[in-house]
Amino acid sequence: MTYTDTLHYLYARLPMFSRIGEAAIKKDLHNTIALCAAIGDPQKRFKSIHVAGTNGKGSTSHMLAAVLQSAGYKTGLYTSPHLRDFRERIRINGEMIPEDKVVTLVQDLQAVIEKTEPSFFEVTVAMAFQYFAEEQVDIAVIETGLGGRLDSTNIISPEISVITNIGMDHMNLLGHTLPAIAFEKAGIIKAGVPAVVGETLPETLPVFRQKAAAENAPLVLANEKYFVNDWQVKGRKLMVSLVNTHSGEAETYLTDLTGYYQTKNLMTVLTTLHQLIQRGWAIPAKAITEGLLEVKKKTGLQGRWEILHQEPWLIVDVAHNPDGLRQVLAQLELTSYHSLHWVIGVVKDKDISGMLTLLPPEARYYFTQAHIPRALPAEELAQAAGERGLTGETYENVNEAVAAAMANAQAKDLILVCGSVFIAGELNFTG
Repeated sequence: MTYTDTLHYLYARLPMFSRIGEAAIKKDLHNTIALCAAIGDPQKRFKSIHVAGTNGKGSTSHMLAAVLQSAGYKTGLYTSPHLRDFRERIRINGEMIPEDKVVTLVQDLQAVIEKTEPSFFEVTVAMAFQYFAEEQVDIAVIETGLGGRLDSTNIISPEISVITNIGMDHMNLLGHTLPAIAFEKAGIIKAGVPAVVGETLPETLPVFRQKAAAENAPLVLANEKYFVNDWQVKGRKLMVSLVNTHSGEAETYLTDLTGYYQTKNLMTVLTTLHQLIQRGWAIPAKAITEGLLEVKKKTGLQGRWEILHQEPWLIVDVAHNPDGLRQVLAQLELTSYHSLHWVIGVVKDKDISGMLTLLPPEARYYFTQAHIPRALPAEELAQAAGERGLTGETYENVNEAVAAAMANAQAKDLILVCGSVFIAGELNFTG
């Protein structure tokens, strides 16, 4: 098979959550275990960090990978979904997996694929694990898909388990209460393995404490280790001053991820790195500084308050649930602009009502949809938005919507593309 043939096989042959939703989910680990067993259990041949959470797990994973690369470690990174190129999911030291390796890995798995009928995600997990094992990475940062307990990635035995936060998302799969969702995320906590939790709520902290105690796993809360003393955006960099609660000293960091919400992820990352250092990993202060400063360059991260144009501002963010939107709205309140143009598309299985309720009525909206079966048609989104006093026009795709917004916006305006990972992925702006 060629690379193109291989991608067609993966997309056409395997059920894919990002396209069809819940029907693609296999609610146990049997298929992943069978896939990996067929290729020699590669997950047992490299060290790892496991990252789960409702929001922030992608940024946290990329930040950790960037620092580990800067420390001289050959670092794997598995994330999902991809924005534009399938190979974004599987990287080593920021470089995407080669096309010919994708072909080889799929061919190696084809017999067991035909036998076990796995999902797209299950296959990509096995591919990533095999690639990292073959390339003998020193460590790999593994981001869960959704949930944790039954997530396909949850067959690894990591150095650290990381949970960024808990919010209301994927309730049809994970449960309709915060404790229920926390229970699923806490499923990545392993026996004796330190667990770092970025943010807790009164409803979720007991869940983490109970799971950690049951696994005899040290539980470390990032918001007990640091608090934000000051922050400001300098050009296209975010400067954050954190106070170490143990020493009482302020530590200042610069990162190329400029969203205010990265201050929370930064505390989670630093707490995780400290745990790694305690376990014998050599991560000097210089590596932390260098890694955080060049996360996007080192790992290829996109779509997190990403500035694509100035005068007018064009910013894209992959926030796609109410908690994510609250973070974006907090960022907007701290940003100077004249008028707001919001390009938005969502998928059907999100809390659309909860998202629309948060949106500012004074913005001008450009309703669109991604070209996947899960996408809510732009007309339906516009109708639901109109019932909440949000007005705008509909567009066939995100690029038409952005072109219209650019034509309407003045130099001091801000255009925000937000609402879905898939909308962000289909944006092709060269401006």
